[in-house]
Amino acid sequence: MSLVDLIAQADERGLAASGLACLDRCAPLLGGDDEILRPLWGNLTEASDAADWGAILDQIRAKLGEGDGEDDGDDGDDEAVLLARRMLAAAPAERTGAQVRVWADACSVASLQIHRLLDPADDLATLDSRREGRTQDMPPLAAAELRRQITVLEVVAGHGAGGLRRALEVSVEGRRVLRAVVSRRARGRK
Repeated sequence: MSLVDLIAQADERGLAASGLACLDRCAPLLGGDDEILRPLWGNLTEASDAADWGAILDQIRAKLGEGDGEDDGDDGDDEAVLLARRMLAAAPAERTGAQVRVWADACSVASLQIHRLLDPADDLATLDSRREGRTQDMPPLAAAELRRQITVLEVVAGHGAGGLRRALEVSVEGRRVLRAVVSRRARGRK
């Protein structure tokens, strides 16, 4: 099943986990520590109250010094930072199906674009075609991100709240990869 199909079929928890996982994997671009989004992950469990989502999100935005998602005039890798900031800015204040569906879809596109920007290999295919399953000759960094997005949606769909631990593990792995790429690129510019 394609990523587009999985998003279309996901429930509220799956969609929130999908958007959050994309944002979590891109957290190194936001300057936060590895635990910055952990409270939002905790809000997806069975014992949590979805009404707390907005307050937790506000706290995280304050800690990250959230910009408004507008370009500050920087260049280069800053497009990736801008996309990550926009993901955070677009996170819905309420964790409801319709709002998280739009956010999860936008985060999927933004995260794949970030990985394409940071991958030295060119990808001439459209993001839409990649998300629909046409992955032949896809650059490795973006291909791995696509696989992670699919995995998160599949484990949450298959296991509900019980799949959150695996979804978080997938995100942590992706975050480490992106942090290494960003670090390597920064060293290359010195």
